[in-house]
Amino acid sequence: MGDKRSMLGILGGMGPQATNLLYQMVIDRTPAKCDQDHIPTLIYSDAQMPDRTSAIVYGNDAEVRARLVADAKLLASCGCSYIAIPCNTAHYFADDVQEQAGIPVLHMPRLTVAELAKMGKRKAAVLATVGTVTSGVYHRELAAAGIEPWAPDPSVQVHVTSIIYDQIKAGQCGDPADWAIIEAAARESGCDCAILGCTELSVYGDYHQLDRDFYIDPMAVLAQACVDACTR
Repeated sequence: MGDKRSMLGILGGMGPQATNLLYQMVIDRTPAKCDQDHIPTLIYSDAQMPDRTSAIVYGNDAEVRARLVADAKLLASCGCSYIAIPCNTAHYFADDVQEQAGIPVLHMPRLTVAELAKMGKRKAAVLATVGTVTSGVYHRELAAAGIEPWAPDPSVQVHVTSIIYDQIKAGQCGDPADWAIIEAAARESGCDCAILGCTELSVYGDYHQLDRDFYIDPMAVLAQACVDACTR
């Protein structure tokens, strides 16, 4: 089967642990009986990528956009057929990246919302960086699918931000007490699901085995899309 696999490019480093988790998820989902059955994969962990949230919130996104495009072109030039970006906030730039790189970007937010629509979900909590929320990358896709988006108010968002930046990115496992505040707010708002809309939250979910009936992990959705695309 190995000679039928398309090459996958992972544009990572945002952050490195999330990139590592995505690749493991791809391996876990690949139907393989030997090494050669796995998907040829190039991982570019560009850990020096400027912070995407700051770029979006403060309107200085030119450097991030240019660097993402350059990284994607590098992966394309190396023979990759598809690009996966294990960073939700970076999908603010995904359409530009795809257009300029000339190969498909597997769009994590769109794929995730499509799954929620199939599940019949009606109101989704968007748990993410301020940059992702501000950009509307999930809100637009949810609204288009007829699903009501909900985002935490500032008093709850501070706990989301802390888990992402102060805990997971700092190499910690994340504080369940912070998470309990976030989950309570989402459920009390009437949400019937919650999107782990930051790859650091995917890492948190992997550490803590969150309720799969309530939470959807976009990185798991992306990993399956990578396998489906590269093993056709």
